[in-house]
Amino acid sequence: MDDIEKKEEIVLSTTQSVCPECLARIPATRVAKGNQVFLRKHCPEHGEYQVCIWEGEPSYLGWANAQIPTSPEVCATEVSQGCPFDCGLCPEHRQQTCCVLLEVTNQCNLHCPVCFAATSPAAKEEPGLDVIEGWYRMLMNSGGPYNIQLSGGEPTVRDDLPEIIALGKKLGLVFFQVNTNGLRLATDEQYVSRLKAAGLNCVFLQFDGMSDDVYLKLRGKALLDIKKKAIEVCTAHEIGVVLVPTLVPGVNDSQIGDILNFAISKMPAVRGVHFQPVSYFGRYPEDPKDTDRITLPQVLREIEKQTAGQMKIAHFRPPGGEHYHCSFHGNFVLMPGGHVKPLVQENTSACCCQSEPITDGAKRARKFVARQWSSAHSEANIQRKEQPGPQAGMGNVASLDEFLERVSTYKLAVSGMAFQDAWTLDLDRLKQCFIHVVGPDNKLIPFCAYNLTNRQGQALYRRGQ
Repeated sequence: MDDIEKKEEIVLSTTQSVCPECLARIPATRVAKGNQVFLRKHCPEHGEYQVCIWEGEPSYLGWANAQIPTSPEVCATEVSQGCPFDCGLCPEHRQQTCCVLLEVTNQCNLHCPVCFAATSPAAKEEPGLDVIEGWYRMLMNSGGPYNIQLSGGEPTVRDDLPEIIALGKKLGLVFFQVNTNGLRLATDEQYVSRLKAAGLNCVFLQFDGMSDDVYLKLRGKALLDIKKKAIEVCTAHEIGVVLVPTLVPGVNDSQIGDILNFAISKMPAVRGVHFQPVSYFGRYPEDPKDTDRITLPQVLREIEKQTAGQMKIAHFRPPGGEHYHCSFHGNFVLMPGGHVKPLVQENTSACCCQSEPITDGAKRARKFVARQWSSAHSEANIQRKEQPGPQAGMGNVASLDEFLERVSTYKLAVSGMAFQDAWTLDLDRLKQCFIHVVGPDNKLIPFCAYNLTNRQGQALYRRGQ
């Protein structure tokens, strides 16, 4: 039986990864078997590991596009030990920065079972404004301005978060988003007003589902009403909102369509939905099983199924900046009748490749996010009303001008990103990461390298681990 199964395997390509036990760099192979693609690797000391990284349609090989690597404008480290041990960024990195995360606190007002950050209520760690100013100046001297995401911990536990935003704006940084669970935003409207006045563009809101059993499972509390209130307050203060669900199989993957329908109902205040399939950081006594994961093609198929085809796989594309197996994106406009239309023609071919290679992917993504995720301008808002005489290609709007105005205001960006952990890490993908974190010694660390931990929870880069 083993010999028969072996013959059914196809070796697609090779890469490098790390051992989940010791984080040593080891060779890895991408292997296709049936409709699944596995990352297989062997550590001389700790044995073999295999994890499913892609499953079903769209196909692994078809979900690709031609991208021209773009070196970072400034490299703060030299190549010494090799990826992923020389981050700073080093000259081997193949993409410039799009978004930079600044961890402004390790404190949090929730204790979620699922969390990227190492929150530590007993040991408060918050950089002062002088340290943060140093981060800003480093970023401006390293090719900025970049999009900034203030994170933690929970950044809204800091009373001086508005001053942090205002300082960055003063130094030339343009786009600010806050990565938040929304608890304080829902209960402290004066604080939200201060954030708006300081220049906050977007709230990146943890939003895992449409029923409290999901929040009880993933966050330890019933939070749905609080999430809705946070959106209401942000809407009143014209701050853009992006809903960010962490998708966990068997917990909330059946609510993908409900989340999207809710987002549509809250347009134009809600600017996007950004799905994040669960990845595994911290302590894990046993390796996560493939059934504990959900791959990007599975998410895309669920989107099509759960929206009854309003959003189809063919409406989505691979990314233009990060590695094409890291994410997907699609844009949809809300029509007066309440349905959404895709802003791309359906891709009916088996290949998603563009005819021309993509250049400056990080810069293009940076501009799109800053424009799309910010609040729609109130003077451009269009009243939702039925228009007589539908025209070809425009649904039921009265004119091309009105359609274009709807696109600028009532556009929803739907995306998903598969973050890597010690089991799934592919160094070809990591080298093309354009989401970076300011880590120790004021160096830029790719997001998945910064959060990477071995099975015991020991990290390469994250502070305090």
